[in-house]
Amino acid sequence: MSVRILALVGSLRAGSHNRQLAEAAAKHAPADVDIELFEGLADVPFYNEDIDAEDSVPAAAARLREAAGSTDAFLLFSPEYNGTMPAVLKNAIDWLSRPFGAGAISGKPVAVVGTAFGQYGGVWAQDEARKAAGIAGGAVIEDVKLSIPASLTRFAETHPADDVEVATALTEVVTRLTEQAAPAAA
Repeated sequence: MSVRILALVGSLRAGSHNRQLAEAAAKHAPADVDIELFEGLADVPFYNEDIDAEDSVPAAAARLREAAGSTDAFLLFSPEYNGTMPAVLKNAIDWLSRPFGAGAISGKPVAVVGTAFGQYGGVWAQDEARKAAGIAGGAVIEDVKLSIPASLTRFAETHPADDVEVATALTEVVTRLTEQAAPAAA
């Protein structure tokens, strides 16, 4: 049985290096792993308990929860915006955390990686994403980290999927995440 991983990319920008990193993870994933890049985070409204009612959840949020409900694990890709994760990624985590204690992220393995322009590759943002996902109920794999610095220059002419060092590191991340998710997928 294949392990299903849902990738959430915190950058909405066309040509996003974090999007490219997610594409690279999907391309280099082991044969028994299916990585789905969730499309539509930009359409998910900011979390508001008033609109999170049983029969009136916004369609984009319902699609996110449906995709998350049928996955075995999460792989979050976070750039760093002003020292923290982008609002779109935090918003996705908020929607997936509800209902509290039984949200779609609850108990599922989560790994956080990413790239950013700065010299630390978005480490602060990725730490914040791990913290939020853990509080939301995800089983965050704290020692699985990949922060790639200098994204604008490193990936100026090379897609992350074609960068041997990055592809190898992503494969290791996906393998570790898969090991944690495999018992749930069985």
